[in-house]
Amino acid sequence: MRSIWKGSLGFGLVSIPVKLYSAIETSKLDFDMLDSRDHARIRYQRVNEHTKKEVPYDKIVKGYKLNDDYVIVEAQDFEDAAPEKSKVIEIESFVDIADVNPMFYETSYYTEPDTKNNKAYALLVEALRKSKKAGLARFVLRSTESLCIVHPVENVLVVTRIRFGQEIRSTEDLAIGDKVTVSKKELDMGLALINQYAEKFDVSKFKDEYDDELLKIIHAKAKGKRATVKKLKPKRATGDDLYDQLMQSLSAKKGA
Repeated sequence: MRSIWKGSLGFGLVSIPVKLYSAIETSKLDFDMLDSRDHARIRYQRVNEHTKKEVPYDKIVKGYKLNDDYVIVEAQDFEDAAPEKSKVIEIESFVDIADVNPMFYETSYYTEPDTKNNKAYALLVEALRKSKKAGLARFVLRSTESLCIVHPVENVLVVTRIRFGQEIRSTEDLAIGDKVTVSKKELDMGLALINQYAEKFDVSKFKDEYDDELLKIIHAKAKGKRATVKKLKPKRATGDDLYDQLMQSLSAKKGA
């Protein structure tokens, strides 16, 4: 793996030199955009809107429109906007990791200490694991300030970017009823159904089957055939009563 960021991870007066590595790799099929007439690949060009000519990548700059004109913003300007954060992931506080709403999660990165047996790194891993806390920090990645949590996964510190609060939309415009009455009998049955399906989280049990099925179709089409497509078998309850549907769900799970 190649590191995408190099700096330090700090908490209190302790500073740990680290590198960041992407913890995510895409498993999606790679498609090219083609002209349907001759299957030639579509190429995208960066074109000057005035001259209509392609602009070399090294001649492209970033600009912010201000009063009908552009102010050119350079790489150094981005660093100068937050110099103390450009090379430091500074933990500002510690929070219960259970309090972080999954809606905030974005992308995760592995951290690697500069030295293999780094005591401060090992200490932070163990302390976070035992306290069930996560460090809340800000840092700059690719000229963008990010909010993140620092949390342990086995013996590795993971930096997971999270969204800022203003990025989460309000639920006010959703048509959700606030006067729906659920009986105790229905609630008890709902809880029983949840307990019936409860199990320890194990993501390895789940595979991306969509791409596998799509690849089968692609290989079949390459041979001039059509792959057998799975038939969708919708499950239907025999009645409209919520309690009866819950009962049938419980019975179906027990039968399975």
